[in-house]
Amino acid sequence: MHILITGGTGFIGQALVPRLLQAGHRISILSRSQHRDTSRCTYLRSLEELPADSGPDAVINLAGASLAGKRWTRAYKEELVASRVQGTRALVDHFADSAQRPRILLSASAIGYYGARGDEPLTEDAAPGSGFASQLCQDWEAEAARAAELGIRTCLLRLGVVLDSQGGALKEMALPFRFGVASWPGTGYQYLSWIHREDVVAAMGFLLEKDDLAGVFNLTAPAPVTQREFCQALQTHFRTLPGMPVPSPVMRLLLGEMAGELLLTGQRVLPEALQRAGFRFRHPAIEDALAAIFDAQAGDRLP
Repeated sequence: MHILITGGTGFIGQALVPRLLQAGHRISILSRSQHRDTSRCTYLRSLEELPADSGPDAVINLAGASLAGKRWTRAYKEELVASRVQGTRALVDHFADSAQRPRILLSASAIGYYGARGDEPLTEDAAPGSGFASQLCQDWEAEAARAAELGIRTCLLRLGVVLDSQGGALKEMALPFRFGVASWPGTGYQYLSWIHREDVVAAMGFLLEKDDLAGVFNLTAPAPVTQREFCQALQTHFRTLPGMPVPSPVMRLLLGEMAGELLLTGQRVLPEALQRAGFRFRHPAIEDALAAIFDAQAGDRLP
């Protein structure tokens, strides 16, 4: 299968591309940076570089600036909208005008779609929330959903916090623990809906192969935890002082609006659609996921 990936050099793409190549697929990666092609992986600077007579069989849309990458200034909000909403619109528009359309589109979104919902269990049928992140996800998904009108099997992937050792959110979350300080944001009773990067990659492979699956899929582990529970799980891998909160006013002062929407509130998101389809998580519990990550790190440091 020929697969086009946008955002393929990012945190998820770095794990996804080797998995797809190992499975025998041919990959094209849309990237603004210069990279060296290999025999089965080529890099494109624009969609116009795709051959007109041999377009991709599948598209995986991962492109987008990080929601937690910077303070949400007006300029950064515009960058988020441009990279996610406008980027996805351009992708779908390109294939609307193509003689050969892909059979499937996997398009990333985020659990920010649900907004701040306390401890309410949220499956794919839950209504959207409010706030900038929720509206961004709604607009993002609306652009991707247009692909279904073109006859393309479309899966919208609402990603939770993706955990692994080579980057992503865990690097920042674990930093104070490395210096002996265990902490959580605000009250610590807000839910963190997370997923190991291996399960993200496995779920994408699963959806590529299942021709009968379409619609919305929560890409989160089946056991979300509170921030305090996450702190306790992290403490088993570090020597720290007893856990303590980072007060909400401090978080808001340092990070502004982003702290209020992403860190001081949360969502208890459940992957009902994936599990109903028969997907089995490799790391369903936070203790197992962190053990796999930190044991792998320890192994990398062995002589």
